[in-house]
Amino acid sequence: MRQSKISQLVCSDRTDPRPPRTNKTGLMLRTIEYKAKLESFVMEEELEPHDTKAVDAKEEVSSAPEASSPQQEKSSSNAEEADVGFSASCLTTAELQQHWRAVKQEFRSVKLLFDIPVTRIINQKISKYVVYQVVVIRSGSYDCERVRIERRYSDFLHLHQELLLDFSEEMEDIVMPRKKMTGNFSEENIAERRVALRDYLTQLYSLRCVRKSQAFLAFFTHKELKTSYDLLRGGRFSRALEGLQKVLVIQEKLSSHNPILVVPTLCAVLVCQRDLEDFDAAFQTGRRALPMVRRYALQQYQGPLLEALVDLGYSLGLPVAQLQDELTRVQDSPNGQVSEMSLKELVVQEFV
Repeated sequence: MRQSKISQLVCSDRTDPRPPRTNKTGLMLRTIEYKAKLESFVMEEELEPHDTKAVDAKEEVSSAPEASSPQQEKSSSNAEEADVGFSASCLTTAELQQHWRAVKQEFRSVKLLFDIPVTRIINQKISKYVVYQVVVIRSGSYDCERVRIERRYSDFLHLHQELLLDFSEEMEDIVMPRKKMTGNFSEENIAERRVALRDYLTQLYSLRCVRKSQAFLAFFTHKELKTSYDLLRGGRFSRALEGLQKVLVIQEKLSSHNPILVVPTLCAVLVCQRDLEDFDAAFQTGRRALPMVRRYALQQYQGPLLEALVDLGYSLGLPVAQLQDELTRVQDSPNGQVSEMSLKELVVQEFV
């Protein structure tokens, strides 16, 4: 497959209708352009660094990291040498575009959009307020996983005050929609504030320091997580599972910079699924969490998670010899601190 693509590349290069460049600079440009095309064909078959699902599937096969082959090291060395000799100033616009298209195949940032499509007026005996349904949308393709969370204006205000404590200089141009003393429940004012709050979230997300902050993530997940963990501790696993799965969708969108943030939630989902006797789903959830636990050396979760997976594997009649061997190595490791608690005992301590 790769050989045929390279052959096509060579043929297309020979039949290039553009006039030949005879000077040394032109020859260098053609060589760089050819290398960029060749690297782009090779990268189509290589694993992209950001593709965590593919990495997870690979790590599930074996817990031991594979050593790099000499050919891979040589290829990497050649790529580095090519980068050293590359000068953007000597390329035409078309050649620059082609080069960066190849580069962007390796680094694709996850961009998010925010929407507030619906509002509700809550009228209680002692209070009346508006809740805004916030949706986090992954851009670039159709996002079928859209969950809604409800927040009051006071929640937005609390977020703004928290962020100002750490990022006052970075946020000097971001304005929080002001609170109005009258007319808060008119349709016109609600519609105006809905748009303003949506734009406010978009502006916050545009700041790298803010979107990676704990306060920003907590705004979207803390309430639902606390409710779900309270339900889990109370033995109401169906409702807890529903809330945790909802939060997990949001966490995966907002925490692409730090995947370990979803590990506690995945473990809580596993506990709920296991107690609801959905062993197959629980096993698959554990397999999703295990590669991240391995990769980032989360010793607190490694032993309990492996133990849960081994038990689930036996219940399902699946081969668990590799998981059992890994669990034994973890338990016998003289350097690691293995948790003696079960996964459920570990989970119920969250959000106490």
